Amino acid sequence: MSDRRYRVLASLGLLIVGLFLGILLVLLFFESTTERTQVVERVELGGQSLQPASAADSARAPVLTDIMTLNQMFKEVASHVTPAVVYIQVQNESRRAGSEDIFRFDGEQNPDQFFRDFQRESVGSGVIISDQGHIVTNEHVIGRADRISVTLADKRRYTAEVVGTDPSTDLAVLKIDSNRPVPVAALGNSSHLSVGEWVLAVGNPFRLTSTVTAGIVSALGRQVGIIDDRYRIEDFIQTDAAINPGNSGGALVNLDGELVGISTAIATESGSYEGYGFAVPVNLMTRVVEDIINYGEVRRGYLGVEIESVDSATADDLGLEEVGGVYVHRVAEGGAAQRAGMQSGDVIVAVGERRVGESNELQSEIAQFRPGDTVSVRVWRDGSERSLDVTLEGRDEPLFADDLDEPAPPSEEERPTPRAEPPESSVMELEGWGLGIRELSADDRDRFEVDEGAYIAYVEHGGTAARSGLPRGVVVTSIDEEPVISPEEARERFQAANPGEALLVRVMRPDGVHAFYEVEAPMQ
Repeated sequence: MSDRRYRVLASLGLLIVGLFLGILLVLLFFESTTERTQVVERVELGGQSLQPASAADSARAPVLTDIMTLNQMFKEVASHVTPAVVYIQVQNESRRAGSEDIFRFDGEQNPDQFFRDFQRESVGSGVIISDQGHIVTNEHVIGRADRISVTLADKRRYTAEVVGTDPSTDLAVLKIDSNRPVPVAALGNSSHLSVGEWVLAVGNPFRLTSTVTAGIVSALGRQVGIIDDRYRIEDFIQTDAAINPGNSGGALVNLDGELVGISTAIATESGSYEGYGFAVPVNLMTRVVEDIINYGEVRRGYLGVEIESVDSATADDLGLEEVGGVYVHRVAEGGAAQRAGMQSGDVIVAVGERRVGESNELQSEIAQFRPGDTVSVRVWRDGSERSLDVTLEGRDEPLFADDLDEPAPPSEEERPTPRAEPPESSVMELEGWGLGIRELSADDRDRFEVDEGAYIAYVEHGGTAARSGLPRGVVVTSIDEEPVISPEEARERFQAANPGEALLVRVMRPDGVHAFYEVEAPMQ
């Protein structure tokens, strides 16, 4: 009996073991199949992504898998940023009743008759950057304002005071006093921007308040010559996000909702969006704004050098490994650079950790520092790099030379052949306007590609025309939208203006771009 019981128990044991092994084999087979299926699902065509997400990144943000996810990001950024972007209205009582000067987003006026008949004040945008009510905008937006009104996205309206301006970067700081909290934009880091990165522009084009457009970073470090100041600093972010008159001073933000730039200018021949917009990088903006708030002015350090960008011929002559850097054309005697050991003929290749490849990049980087700051500057000399510690000087230093820290003039070999100018006696002086005009020469017609107009031979410093920003060396092509055929016709139009009346003057610049200036007639 006991043997039989033993055999039964042994059989049951074998059965249980068999069942256990069978289940184990099934599980192993299922797991193996699952693993193979997962491998197949992860197959990707093409190479490895440019920036594979780390574990931390994966935990912080979802992977973009479809257009709806991107759409949701746009919506979140727009709702987060828009409250901090304000609508600025500027009134100037000194202008004629009903005069209009909608800024063409590059500081000049829009010639479109619809807007000239409709608008009664200049407008722009601004970004709230502190909970104390500080607002950053463009200097050209506020201009010679008699009264500035700021309207928030929630319709609250305030009168703003000017804290200070910086013409060299076209930035200005306003302040409003509110007994209620105000939304404040988050500040990003413009040095982390990359070409091709998505950005959104927020502003008030054509009085369409709280408008959001999307685009990408088209280029970095652009210098386009639109800031009319001797010490201008242009290191613009270029974007194709749609921006138009009224966007000046508005926000350019990344997909984290952080401010990366202040919209400042467009390159256009029509006066409206053509795909080329420019913004002041937030890092430069922050440096300028801090000084304006703390000191009422910008305290900027200078090297005391005359510079020019390096081209391929210069790079070959100096034995540079690549075309880049900034050539030191001249060093100021006793200036900051000379005291640090810099010499004419050096090539500045880096400031701190940042490599510099163009003159404007060097100017922008040095502009981050104040007088008295010591900066590490790397230069190329005699086939190798060396580091110099430069203690920067201020513009008011006795040894500071007015013509330094600017691009150097072309060498004699590079200077263009002087153009034949009409005799000086042919220049017509417009009394009271501080302006001289003359006939177009044959060279003028070829250079500007125009057949008619009046060449501006000179603009008196501090005169009526100069205060309006009208430059010399351009051709007047129309006044108040009526074509100008000759200097005599231009003179008649100017002299027929009533005291205080504003004329809309359209000019052709040597680079082929049309520009518009509102020039007020002298009071006597």
